[in-house]
Amino acid sequence: MNNTTTAQSVNAVITSEELLHHWQGHRSLTRRLIVAFPEKEFTEFSIGGMRTASALMEELLHIAAPGIREIATRETIKADFSHAQPKSKTEILKLWDEATEEINHYWAMIPMERFHEEILAFGMYPGSVWSSIFYFIDNEIHHRAQAYVYLRALGIEPPAFYER
Repeated sequence: MNNTTTAQSVNAVITSEELLHHWQGHRSLTRRLIVAFPEKEFTEFSIGGMRTASALMEELLHIAAPGIREIATRETIKADFSHAQPKSKTEILKLWDEATEEINHYWAMIPMERFHEEILAFGMYPGSVWSSIFYFIDNEIHHRAQAYVYLRALGIEPPAFYER
């Protein structure tokens, strides 16, 4: 480790572990949101031409764990959403839990000094490791917000957004 890397690590605003904890807090909240949906509405309900909650959550599954795996292994993963089919809550929750474990596994393989490394996420999106991870988190927040609107339209109180 060189002096610059050491200084960046020591002076970091947030550690890698704290960032993972923050993201997993969001993932836990999104999981509770999925649980709150009635099964039929999870796979069928939409507003204004938006995708169903099932399709939104499936997109998140195609990004989070594969993205972290790609960062950790440096092996390009091609994102392909063309074959996504609405999945049941049970299927999505199972995949969600598996993705959470996969994120934890691969996260441990990413050294702090790589966070400023420039990458091409999914072979097509330029940025740094940290900016890609922030995109994964921001995208989840965006789609969770859409699903919050669905729950409210259905008369269901969603989980409190601040309880992560």
